[in-house]
Amino acid sequence: MRVVLTEDHASHAPSGFIARGNRIDNPEIPRRAEILAAAAEAGGHTLLAGQMVDIEAVRAVHADDYLAFLEGAWDEWTALPDHGAEIIPNVHSNRNMFIHPTHIIGKSGHYQADTACPIGPGTWTGALASAGVAQTAAELVRADMAAGEAAPHAYALCRPPGHHAYADQAGGFCFLNNSAIAAQRLRDTGLERVAILDVDVHHGNGTQGIFYRRGDVLTVSIHGDPTSFYPFFTGYADEIGAGPGRGANLNLPLARGTGDDGFLGTLDHALAWIAACSPDAVVIALGLDASEKDPLAFLAVTTPGFEAIGRRLGATDWPTLLVQEGGYISDILGDNLAAVLKGVEAARGG
Repeated sequence: MRVVLTEDHASHAPSGFIARGNRIDNPEIPRRAEILAAAAEAGGHTLLAGQMVDIEAVRAVHADDYLAFLEGAWDEWTALPDHGAEIIPNVHSNRNMFIHPTHIIGKSGHYQADTACPIGPGTWTGALASAGVAQTAAELVRADMAAGEAAPHAYALCRPPGHHAYADQAGGFCFLNNSAIAAQRLRDTGLERVAILDVDVHHGNGTQGIFYRRGDVLTVSIHGDPTSFYPFFTGYADEIGAGPGRGANLNLPLARGTGDDGFLGTLDHALAWIAACSPDAVVIALGLDASEKDPLAFLAVTTPGFEAIGRRLGATDWPTLLVQEGGYISDILGDNLAAVLKGVEAARGG
């Protein structure tokens, strides 16, 4: 398995976020990527450096005003005489407030959906580097397709993650939507239909939002039931897409504590749905936070369960790109990644 990664992700090193009214340590830290990279290397996979992202690939997914905010936010924030160590909004635009703000405090509340996406001095650099990893891996898969290789695959070790980022809003540790950028890149290189299958424990709300009114990029998400779990406001089964995208979005929420059998049965349903749509390639938004030992645990997938997930993904014949999303530090985080990659490789014969 080719593994694309970058050391520049470490520029983004958030210290905390607010959960249930408490400021706590942020679990989305550089050490995550170090653990995942070490596991990939120990598994004998080929490590490749991600290239600098083509900003046009980012603009193909994200709004220009949002990108301008991310690029300039830290300079505006540090110009405040009493600024904090990170940009965490203390006020948000909402259904009763519609003016587009110009002050950095207002802009942070407009462009940051929650308090779980703090911006620091290196966030823009880290987010761009992560997007570059996704783009590089997508182009590797596309080049293999052009060369006639059967069922090519690669893994993009993206950090920070991306699937909670909308076209114009950060959220849930995410700033640029790496899976969406990869899928759009595949579309822009000539593929007619791409599917994104999100297996992160949280609903891929940003990805859904970006493609909700489009029929050329299918979006499927298996996740913890949002009635009592982040992101709360999206991820329900009746969200099926709108306009040209009606019928191109599938949400499969799972009850708290669902383990291997329940997850794998739902995955089989998702894969059958995707197969019926005949995509030219599939992007897997690979969250490892469905793990029974994840610090944000809601589901209870075991390490053998992750290998079985990998085997099911590898047993398909679609060109496949795995893009890292969530999965936080536990004593089996690296084992879970190794299990997924082993499963994919075993099913595809290396």
